[in-house]
Amino acid sequence: MNRRLILKFENLVQLRGACQQLHTLSYKKIHRAQWKPVQSSAHPVWSVLLYPQFGQKGKLVSVALPQCRCLSTKEETKRKKKKMPLTKGEVEIRQKMTIEELAQAMGKDIDHIYEALLYTDVDLDSLEPDSVLYEDHIKLIVKKSGMKYKSAKLKEEKERENTDAVRRPPADPAVLTPRPPVVTILGHVDHGKTTLLDSLRKTQVAAMEAGGITQHIGAFLVHLPSGEKITFLDTPGHAAFSAMRARGTHITDIVILVVAAEDGVMQQTVESIQHAKNAGVPLVVAINKCDKPEADPERVKKELLSHDVVCEEFGGDVQAVNISALKGENLMVLVEATVALAEMLELKADPTGLVEGTVIESRKDKGKGPVTTAIIQRGTLRKGCVLVAGKTWAKVRFMFDENGKAVEAASPGIPVEIMGWKEVPSAGDEILEVESEQRAHEVVSWRTYAEQQERMKRDLEVIEAKQKEHRMEYEKKQQKLAHLTWRQRKAALYKANKHLMFSKPKERTEMDKNILSIIIKGDVDGSVEAILNILDSYDANEECKLDVIHLGIGDISETDITLAEAFHGVVFGFSVKANESIKTMAAKKGIKIKLHSIIYKLIEDLKDELNSRLPPSVVENTVGEASVLDTFSVTVGKNKIPVAGCRVQKGLLDKKMKFKLIRNGDVIWKGSLSSLKHHKDDVPVIKAGMDCGLSLDKPIEFNIGDEIICYEEKEVEQTTSWDPGF
Repeated sequence: MNRRLILKFENLVQLRGACQQLHTLSYKKIHRAQWKPVQSSAHPVWSVLLYPQFGQKGKLVSVALPQCRCLSTKEETKRKKKKMPLTKGEVEIRQKMTIEELAQAMGKDIDHIYEALLYTDVDLDSLEPDSVLYEDHIKLIVKKSGMKYKSAKLKEEKERENTDAVRRPPADPAVLTPRPPVVTILGHVDHGKTTLLDSLRKTQVAAMEAGGITQHIGAFLVHLPSGEKITFLDTPGHAAFSAMRARGTHITDIVILVVAAEDGVMQQTVESIQHAKNAGVPLVVAINKCDKPEADPERVKKELLSHDVVCEEFGGDVQAVNISALKGENLMVLVEATVALAEMLELKADPTGLVEGTVIESRKDKGKGPVTTAIIQRGTLRKGCVLVAGKTWAKVRFMFDENGKAVEAASPGIPVEIMGWKEVPSAGDEILEVESEQRAHEVVSWRTYAEQQERMKRDLEVIEAKQKEHRMEYEKKQQKLAHLTWRQRKAALYKANKHLMFSKPKERTEMDKNILSIIIKGDVDGSVEAILNILDSYDANEECKLDVIHLGIGDISETDITLAEAFHGVVFGFSVKANESIKTMAAKKGIKIKLHSIIYKLIEDLKDELNSRLPPSVVENTVGEASVLDTFSVTVGKNKIPVAGCRVQKGLLDKKMKFKLIRNGDVIWKGSLSSLKHHKDDVPVIKAGMDCGLSLDKPIEFNIGDEIICYEEKEVEQTTSWDPGF
C-alpha cells in the first residue's frame, strides 16, 4: 500500500514539472504580442509526450493539442498561414543561428524548436525568437527532429576596394631644390668603417660598439667646414647583415667602400660591391689603414679590378683615396671627392606636399615608446603630420636629430628620429604622409586585409598540396593491400602502426627531443631581421628541427618565459636585458635565457644548444682480430654447437666485449661469445699470437678464413652540420 502511494506521489511530481514547462511555453511573448491564456486540460500534451503513463485516457490528447495554441493576434495568424518550406533530408546550419532562423531552415514553427529544447539544459524562460543558439544545441534539435544537418558554405566576401596609400607622381622640375647626398659606408668587418664615421662626426661611436662591430643601421648628418651637409648611413660589415646593407644601398646616393690596405678585398667587400651595382649607386673607394707598415694600396686597387671596380689610375671613373681613419689622414680629401661626385649627380628633391621617406631603423624605447630613425625623401616633415609605414601609423609628436636635440622640421635628405608611432614599423618600410587619422586607419586596415588574403592564399596552396600528397600515399597503401581480404588488410595495418599505438609518453617525448624551439628578442627591428637571415640558412632539419616560435623587440618579458615553457624552448636575447624577477621566474621553470651583445656569440651559443639536442653517435673501436683456422662441432645434450679454432692476429679477445663475424668482407653476425677456451680451459681473455676455441651465442657455421673481430662501442657527441657562414 505504501509503495503504491509513493509511486502515485512520484507521478504527481513529474506531472507538476511538465505543467510548469508547458506554462512557460504558453505564456511566451512571441514578437511582443499581447494575448490571454485559456484554461488548459489537467493533462497537457507535453505530459503525454514525456510521460506515457498519463496517456491512457486517449481522448485527452486530441483536446489538449489545440488548447496549447493560445496566440490570437493577426500577426501570428499571418505567420501561420505563410507556407513553411518543408525540408527533407539535410538541414543547412551555421554558427550563431537564432531560434527563428533555425525554424525556417527546418520548415517548422517556433513551438517545435521549443519542444526540442526540452531535451537540453537551456533555460526556456530566457529565450526569445531572436535568441542565438549554440552549435551543439542546433545539431541536437535537428537530430531530435529526425533530420540530418550539414554546415552551410561560407559566403564569398566581396572584393574590397583598394584604399592603400601610394607615392605621388614625379614632381615638377621647377619646384626641386638641392638636398644633401645620402652616403653609405660599406666594407668588411674591422676594416675601419665605424672609426671613419667617428673621425668625421668627432664623436666616440666606436667606443660604444660591442667588439668594434656596428650592430644596427644608424643615420647621421655631418656638417662639413665648407658648409656642405652629408647624411651618412652606417651599416654593419658582417656577412649576417647583407640584407641590411642591401636596404641601405636602395636609399643611398653614393657608396664609400672601405677596404683595409693590409687585408685587401675580402668576402664582405665583394658583397658590398655587388649591392652597390644592383642599386646602380656610384662608388668612392677609401683605402684605410695606410699608416701601417704592411699596407699595400696598389695591391688593393689591382684586386678591385677583378670585380669590375676600375680606379682612375687605371683609366676608370672610380675615385680611390688613401686614408688613415684612426689618425685622421686625408679625410678631407675623401670628403671633397664625395662632395664632387654629389655635385656631378645634381641631387634635388621636392620639399613641398605630402611627406615620403624610408624607415632606416626602429626600436621600442621605454620612455619614448615606438621610435623610428628615418630619412625624408620628399616633402617636409613637421609635428602633427600623420604618417603610415607598413601596417602601423603615427601622428608625429616629437622629432630629434642624431644628437638627441628636438627639431621642428626635417627636409629631404635629412635623417630624423620620429616619436608617435602606434606600433614599431619594420626597418626598410616606406613612410607616406596621409591627410588625416581616419585615412591612416583606412590604409592600415587595407594593408592588414591584403596581407591576410595573401597568407590565406598561401596556406590554401600548402593545404591542397599536403592533401594531394596524403591522398597519393593513401592510394599507394591501398594498392599494396588490394589483393588482401578485409580481415587480412586490417591485420596488416595494425601490424604497421603497432609501434605508434603502443608508444609510451616518455618515448614520444624522446621522439620530439630533436626539436629546438627558440624565442628571439632584439633591441631593434634590424637586429632581429639580421638574426632571422642567418637562421634562414639552417639546413640541418633532419638532424634537429629548428623552430622559431616567437620574435620581437624589447627586453625579455614574462610572456616570453611562459611561451618558452609551453614549447620547452630557449630564449635568445640580442642587446636586450632580463631583470632579476624574470631570471628568477625562468630558473624556477627551467627555462634558459641566453643574452648576447655580439652576433657571433649568439650564433655559437645557438649551435651549442643544437648540438646538445642531437643524439650521440655510436663508434666501434676494434680491440682485437682473429682468423678462423679450423672448424668443428661439439655435442651438448641433443644439440651440435659449431666451434671455431682461431688465432689472434692483433690486440686481444675479451669475452665480455662484443664480437662480429666477417666473411668475404660482409658482416654475417654480431653479438657475444657463449664460450672462449684455451687448451680446454675457459679463459676471459686471449692475447695476440695465442690460439683459442670459441663459439657464438647463435648456432652459425664457420668457414676457414672467416674473421672474428672483438670491439667495444663508445658514444660520441654529434655536432650539427649547419654552417652559418662565419
